[in-house]
Amino acid sequence: MALINYLTQIQFEFGALRLLADECRRIGIERPLVVTDAGVRAAGLLDRTLAALGGLQASVFDQTPSNPTEAAVRAAVEVYRQGRCDGLIAVGGGSAIDCAKGVAIAATHEGPLKTYATIEGGSPKITEQVAPLIAVPTTAGTGSEVARGAIIIVDDHRKLGFHSWHLMPKAAICDPELTLGLPARLTAATGMDAIAHCMETFMAGAFNPPADGIALDGLERAWNHIERATKDGSDREARLNLMSASMQGAMAFQKGLGCVHSLSHSLGGVDPRLHHGTLNALFLPAVVRFNAGAESVQKELRLQRMARAMHLDQPGDIGEAIRDMNARLGLPKGLAEVGVTEAMFDKVIDGAIADHCHKTNPRLATREDYREMLATSM
Repeated sequence: MALINYLTQIQFEFGALRLLADECRRIGIERPLVVTDAGVRAAGLLDRTLAALGGLQASVFDQTPSNPTEAAVRAAVEVYRQGRCDGLIAVGGGSAIDCAKGVAIAATHEGPLKTYATIEGGSPKITEQVAPLIAVPTTAGTGSEVARGAIIIVDDHRKLGFHSWHLMPKAAICDPELTLGLPARLTAATGMDAIAHCMETFMAGAFNPPADGIALDGLERAWNHIERATKDGSDREARLNLMSASMQGAMAFQKGLGCVHSLSHSLGGVDPRLHHGTLNALFLPAVVRFNAGAESVQKELRLQRMARAMHLDQPGDIGEAIRDMNARLGLPKGLAEVGVTEAMFDKVIDGAIADHCHKTNPRLATREDYREMLATSM
């Protein structure tokens, strides 16, 4: 049996932020906590969000770190309770949205966050009591605005996934205007995150043809527009298509991800300074090569279909095309360039095997497989 479940209400257009107050009223949020970060505030996007709320009384937490932590969630919960808030608005990239999802749990459920982590068997413990959430992405990468999961570094330093349909935002406001002028490096890294989502979920073995179609279309949109968006932050067509690809990647990855994410989640926990999208971009070539040996990938011509979406002649060209794209976008050439050493490999492999994405890869990786992927990505 295949369980196929889509998704939430999405407002998608330039200027969609103007609908924020209407969405709050529809959902029943009267005193929201806006969860964001210092960069969003500095860019003026927090002020635009507060203005769009009209007369609604809002509290603000703007200290989300680049990789959200349980400590940040606790701090935001205090602001939530002090403001007698009744809902959440996440404004930012995946970090702010994931932090808000952590707040949605912690403000309404007892115990430490790890109690509710997927690999701890915590998903069924997340109930409908979670605080309602509206997500307003300001980057085009994670697609967390249409995802049922969050990734948070808990107090014991593990980077864990939290998954429940109760965590799905009640509304997603996708306004490409909010991404105009996003710095080139961040555009590139988040855009490659979207590409990784589309590619990896398309290779995942679960039967979900709607997800496959959404992922392939998202891959083509992202591949065609990421370079334009990176080089010209004001390119409206490129920004719209990249935001759509980000949303589509997350709509599709309900099907599952794989070794790219099990590795990047683990390495991001070992060194929280590393950017998730950048790590995905660096791991993709090695994982695509590894997945080429999977029976389901071969049977359903997964690599050939991805190559067509990327306008490549042969599936064997995918890895080199990704490396070339990373170079053109100004991303690092390999893991060594961002400070990763072989001494970190065993700890990264431990985390990757424990990660929730490990078992949904189309080909189950061993420790030695992971070691080879890490070495190849250096």
